[in-house]
Amino acid sequence: MPLLQLLSALLATARSSLKSQHTLALENLALRQQLAILRRRTKRPQLTKTDRAFWVALSRLWTGWQGTLIVVKPQTVISWHRKGFKLYWTWKSRNKGGRPRVDVTIRRLIRQMANDNATWGAPRIHGELLKLGFDVSEPTVSRYMPRRRKPPSQTWRTFLLNHSKDLVSIDFFVVPTVTFRLLYVFVVLEHERRRIVHVNVTDGPSALWTGQQIVNAFPYDSAPKYMIHDRDNIYGADFVRKVRAMDIEQVLTAPRSPWQNPYCERVIGTVRRDCLDHVIVLGAQHLRRILGEYLEYYHGSRTHLSLDKDAPEPRAREAISDGNVIAIPMVGGLHHRYTRRAA
Repeated sequence: MPLLQLLSALLATARSSLKSQHTLALENLALRQQLAILRRRTKRPQLTKTDRAFWVALSRLWTGWQGTLIVVKPQTVISWHRKGFKLYWTWKSRNKGGRPRVDVTIRRLIRQMANDNATWGAPRIHGELLKLGFDVSEPTVSRYMPRRRKPPSQTWRTFLLNHSKDLVSIDFFVVPTVTFRLLYVFVVLEHERRRIVHVNVTDGPSALWTGQQIVNAFPYDSAPKYMIHDRDNIYGADFVRKVRAMDIEQVLTAPRSPWQNPYCERVIGTVRRDCLDHVIVLGAQHLRRILGEYLEYYHGSRTHLSLDKDAPEPRAREAISDGNVIAIPMVGGLHHRYTRRAA
């Protein structure tokens, strides 16, 4: 319909060219008066794409086009022309020329290398890609590397693995007694062989008491280099003073991030599932005795996935010829150790 209206207007223009100048002036005056009436009644007329194209074309062909505008402002027609220019060049430049896209395999490999190696920059990743036969530039590698905080940091898993021989974790867990009193169990775990090097029980833990437990756990200059623990207030000034005197560097986990102390959290869960969930604790002395019996089983008999199915204190592999298999009750019969003994 807009196109038909435009054709009708063009035909009217052609007929007008045959009229006299006086007649055309009167006709223009009448048309402008009618447009003024319509403008007063309509706040903003709705123009179609055909209307806009007409005015853009007319502005390119006739220098006096601005003087005849009534419905819209001249700046509006100029903005239509700019939009048309942008659309034209968008259409003209589609899928033509430009730098070829980097293969998705290379992009994924760049992100994988950057995520796997926190300290690697674009030059190092670029060198690895060249060795793998990928022909890319270093600026391309920089463009597709994921944004990360500065300075780059290694993962917690990497830190734990690299310092396992010089690293211990500490934590508390709570055990209720038969009278509903709460006892606090303090655990010190050595990472290398998952050995619980110290455990103790109290009903009123303090920073001074906790610091003394570290002294008891590592006598005669046997202290580790690093110690992981959370930000609990129990590790206060008295604790920090004793730890610093032993030249131990504290590694604090982020708030509400128990996964950053995974080995200690795991061993606490193991103690609960293997032992404490199956007994009723009568008091502190009873709890210490139960934990002592369990730790004997834990260190010498219990196999661990992280130790290739070995115990913290390595167990020798027995041969079938060593004798018959016998069961030795441990932890009051809650667990057993199986070994071979000649008849």
